[in-house]
Amino acid sequence: MKINLLYFGRPREMLATSSETIDAPDSIATLGELLDWLRRRGEKWAHELADNRVRCALNQEMSTATARIKAGDEVAIFSPISGG
Repeated sequence: MKINLLYFGRPREMLATSSETIDAPDSIATLGELLDWLRRRGEKWAHELADNRVRCALNQEMSTATARIKAGDEVAIFSPISGG
């Protein structure tokens, strides 16, 4: 299942990427499961995407870990606090 990921703030800086399209397993049904899957990329990913370090928006709406995802969705991952 293809998902578009956007990274902002600290996740963008620390993971050295601003966006990517991933092909996630079809067994992933929620935003929380997607984050768990991304954390398995390695120690840096696990640290930067820890539950207390990021917030997410699904299709431009703030979402929780229980939000259902589907192919073609856009997930934005960002720091809980951002300046401006």
